[in-house]
Amino acid sequence: MVDVIGFLSLGLFTAHVTGNLVVIAAVLVRGGPPRMAQIVAVPVFMVAVAAVWLIAKALRRRGRPLVRPLLLVQFLLLAGVLILAVVTESAADPHGLMAGITAMTAVSAMACQFTLLRLAMTGAPSTAVMTGNVTNTVLALLDTLFHGQPLTEGANERLKRTLNVVVGFFAGCVAGAGAVSLLGDWAWSLPVVLAAAAIALH
Repeated sequence: MVDVIGFLSLGLFTAHVTGNLVVIAAVLVRGGPPRMAQIVAVPVFMVAVAAVWLIAKALRRRGRPLVRPLLLVQFLLLAGVLILAVVTESAADPHGLMAGITAMTAVSAMACQFTLLRLAMTGAPSTAVMTGNVTNTVLALLDTLFHGQPLTEGANERLKRTLNVVVGFFAGCVAGAGAVSLLGDWAWSLPVVLAAAAIALH
C-alpha cells in the first residue's frame, strides 16, 4: 500500500529497493539523469535499517520485546509522511525538495517494517518480495494438490501463509491506488491507520 501510494504521488518506490535500482539503471543507460530521490532512496533505506537495528539492539540489552516499539517507530514515521504530504502538498511537485523529504520519510518507514520482520518475526513471509511469495505459493499448491513425495516441506502451512500475503499485498495496492485517486495527499492516512491498528492489536 505504501509503495503504490508513494509511486503514484511521489514518483518512486518507497518499499521496493529493487524497483528503484532497475529504474536508475534504465535511465542511466538511456542517457537521462535519474531523479535525485531515486538515487538517495537506496542509501536512505540502508541507513534506516541500521538505525532500526541500533534501536533493536538497545531494546534487547534492556530485555524488552522488539515488536511493539518498532511498530511504534513505523507508525511515527508514517504519521510524519502524512503530515508532510498534506502540509506541503508534495504530490503537486513530485520533483521538489519537500516531495523528496516526504518520500525519504516513507522509505525509512518501510525500512523499519522490513527490519522488524527480519529481527522479530523471522518466520513471517516477506511483505515485499512478491516474486518469491508467488513462487512459494505455486510450489506449495502443487505439493498439496498432487499426492506422493512433496518437493518442499510443510506445503499446507506455507500455502496459507504465502497466499494470504500475496492476496493481501494486491488488495493493499488496489486500496492504496484507490485512496490516491479519491483522497490525494490524504491517502497516506490509510497506512497510518493500519500502523496504529497493528500497535493496538499487538
